[in-house]
Amino acid sequence: MNLANKITITRLLMIPIFIIILLSDLNCKNILSAVFFALASLTDKLDGYVARKYNQITSLGKFMDPLVDKVMVSSALIALIQLGRIESWIVIIILAREFIVTGLRTVAANKGIVIAANIYGKYKTTFQIIAVILLMLNNYPFSLINFPLSTIMVYLALITTVFSGIDYIIKSKDFIFEK
Repeated sequence: MNLANKITITRLLMIPIFIIILLSDLNCKNILSAVFFALASLTDKLDGYVARKYNQITSLGKFMDPLVDKVMVSSALIALIQLGRIESWIVIIILAREFIVTGLRTVAANKGIVIAANIYGKYKTTFQIIAVILLMLNNYPFSLINFPLSTIMVYLALITTVFSGIDYIIKSKDFIFEK
């Protein structure tokens, strides 16, 4: 268990903290949950940096890092549905893309093919994280204060999610449709 993997595990342990806070009755729940989610998001950059800089790339890290990212964003989005801050159909599309890409990567890995993350996936993640933070800070999904920015970020996250998913499918067509 190296430092990079410990950082990833720390991110995993932060998930129930921001979810419990977000769903609590605390007066400052929106700010606290957004802060914990933002800190958890930053650990994603940190664990990757540490793994590369100190040559701590492991099979555990390759498995856990993307999994924890998906659990983190998915958990936040599902909690935000419960609070009425995001429409369920948007979250369903985002989660469907994650399942599809994970399935494609699994099939590819079984065939010895590595499907590397692409720039669209990085944009998707960035827009999703920003959208989640804005929605956590927003008391109502369409309040006058946050409506334009949070709505724009949600739809940017949705569009980049769909686009990156299509890109993965196109890149995978050779081994998906082989006999």
